[in-house]
Amino acid sequence: MPARAPFDYAIVRVVPRVEREEFINAGVIVHAPTLGYLGCLLRLDPGRLAALAPDVDGELLARHLDALRRVCEADRSAGPIAALPPAERFHWLVAPRSTQIQTSPVHGGVCDDPVAALRELFARRVA
Repeated sequence: MPARAPFDYAIVRVVPRVEREEFINAGVIVHAPTLGYLGCLLRLDPGRLAALAPDVDGELLARHLDALRRVCEADRSAGPIAALPPAERFHWLVAPRSTQIQTSPVHGGVCDDPVAALRELFARRVA
């Protein structure tokens, strides 16, 4: 059995009207540094968004979420931040923001498999 490894994670939230502080969970970012893993699952539910803020541009928010995914995956098309080491990208991804896409505080856990942990967190907290 592989040794359990620590990981950090944050929930990605879409906050359509920042002044109202209402949000929709739209994804999870997991960083397991001892395993060399940084990954995310992101999905904006258009029905939830329409119910909460029908006048907000869901396509634009989806493009911004895709930009976060590209940074997480070190896709060079995402710009210079995508070229940073995984730990620095994680800290950039979870930095506090007052925009329509924010993250929860960072939480910790332990896992055998960070991909499985990411999928489980996504299923419980987003899907």
